[in-house]
Amino acid sequence: MCYLEQFDIDLKALTDETTPLSWELDNQFFQSLEDAQVQEGSLHVSGSIRKTVGFFELQLHTVGTVRIPCDRCLDLMDQPLEADLRLVVKLGSEYQEDDDLITVAEDEGILHTAWFIYESIILAVPIQHVHQPGDCNDAMMRVLSEHSAARSSDADAQETDPRWDALKKLKVKSEE
Repeated sequence: MCYLEQFDIDLKALTDETTPLSWELDNQFFQSLEDAQVQEGSLHVSGSIRKTVGFFELQLHTVGTVRIPCDRCLDLMDQPLEADLRLVVKLGSEYQEDDDLITVAEDEGILHTAWFIYESIILAVPIQHVHQPGDCNDAMMRVLSEHSAARSSDADAQETDPRWDALKKLKVKSEE
């Protein structure tokens, strides 16, 4: 059995009642997915799937941490996150994804949730992820500050275009 098969839901076997779901995600989850940007983490996924007339409603809540590189020093850091996922699923002639409506082929009847869970985790990761102040790699921060100082001194040393100087003179006159 493939590791990711535990995240498959047999829609045909569900009753009219709500079915609780719960999974623990670890490094093996991320490494089992192809092209996953995140490779390490420890998360808990809980939720339910409810069968209604013609549809299934999947609601999942994920909480935990993932290990991602810091944007400043590139060392791995623990990024806490929390994510919610809601999908409406129906059985149809072929597999199809339209926003939050997933159509699963009726002859198969299996909803593969692993990639949807992964996508909700990735979307919950903040755009900027940096260590707390003082936790970044000291050696990398020294190199970064040296390069930043060199770049700012190069910008100061460049001469301005004489046309801008003429425009600055006009601006000064208009302010007087």
